[in-house]
Amino acid sequence: MNVAGLILAAGESRRMGSPKALLPFRGETFLDRLIGLFTRYCSPVVAVLGHEPEAIRRGLRHPERARFVVNTDYRQGQITSMQCGLRAIPAEADGVLFTLVDHPNVQAETLDRLLEPPRPLLAIPRYAGRRGHPLFFARELIPEFLALPADSSARDVLQKHSEGIRYVDVQDSGILDDIDDPETYRRLAGEPA
Repeated sequence: MNVAGLILAAGESRRMGSPKALLPFRGETFLDRLIGLFTRYCSPVVAVLGHEPEAIRRGLRHPERARFVVNTDYRQGQITSMQCGLRAIPAEADGVLFTLVDHPNVQAETLDRLLEPPRPLLAIPRYAGRRGHPLFFARELIPEFLALPADSSARDVLQKHSEGIRYVDVQDSGILDDIDDPETYRRLAGEPA
């Protein structure tokens, strides 16, 4: 089964003050780390850029590992970036492994578990009862995500198919690390707040 990867990195990172995609983490950028991790499981890995796309590409160590698409409508909301990326997913992909660039701390073992056969309609990791990123969804859901209006959320599709979700309990607190501001970034980096 062929799985494509989708990483959203289009936002302005206003609360952070600089592009989250380029923040250093474990010797590489957030986006390089996620692309490297996803390429072990996915082909292709699609990264959606929006704000300052050329600066982000220039700041990556291994841009050749991903297929980049630019969402010129990124200011209209995150769903427009997801839709932009989904349009670049090849027809032969049976499913999509999806995450946001501000979740760089996930472990490879979590991806192993999410992609274990048989693959469900949706697979979402859970740590200590809390859901996180990345998540897997089957190709048949792509048209539903593409049909969402710009002011909606991907959660609308997840809620509609809640009975088809396989929750995967993992020992990976990194699925919950949502790095949105300097304080959470300092905690991730192990620096005092």
